[in-house]
Amino acid sequence: MIKFGLIGFPLGHSFSKGFFTEKFAREGIDAQYLNFEIPDATMLLDVLRDNPELRGLNVTLPHKQAVIPLLDELSDEAREIGAVNVIRIRDGRLKGFNSDIIGFTDSIRPLLQPNHKKALVLGTGGASKAICVGLNHLGLEWKYVSRTPREDRFAYTDLTPKVMAEYTVIVNCSPVGMFPKVDAAPAIPYELLTPQHLLFDCVYNPEDTLFMQKGREQGATVKNGLEMLHLQAIASWEMWHS
Repeated sequence: MIKFGLIGFPLGHSFSKGFFTEKFAREGIDAQYLNFEIPDATMLLDVLRDNPELRGLNVTLPHKQAVIPLLDELSDEAREIGAVNVIRIRDGRLKGFNSDIIGFTDSIRPLLQPNHKKALVLGTGGASKAICVGLNHLGLEWKYVSRTPREDRFAYTDLTPKVMAEYTVIVNCSPVGMFPKVDAAPAIPYELLTPQHLLFDCVYNPEDTLFMQKGREQGATVKNGLEMLHLQAIASWEMWHS
């Protein structure tokens, strides 16, 4: 039986394992999806040695960048983003891909309107890199927002009425509002939001975050990261078989 799996640390509840286990059962695919909780990315080599049936892996935190030196090849998107979340294993060679950009762009594209020209990206961690490349591909200008003021980004205190009127797409790439801390939301001035704004939350648990609720109260369009996650998983399957 061939195997696929997920590497990361810690893993806890795995969306990927549930998604692919259900897919294999539904479509009669003779395969198994396993979680490999490894604290160090170099332990990928042990996983590969102990599981010669592996044909593909998903990669999650904190290994999306650390696995790159262990790979034989990178897709153009993975190189541009500087992070890998999909590894194809074929004939002993490892190729890294990034499905985050596909998941994000395909999920947000149907909601974009002509007035959506500039985006604020909340958070500067690993997840934000693919989002920013995705925004580039969609033709939107963007700027980071972080708690630490720097010349190349806004601090939350810089979000004036003028800035909020100009930047009508807001993407939360931070973990703020994620289960179990569901009573938290990024510190943007929600009272300045309008029906012209689009709020996209990469968080998917809970499905209706406080960030989304506050945006909806102001008439903004809102969406969570659940469809993005599904689209990433579908893209992973295609990358493993490309």
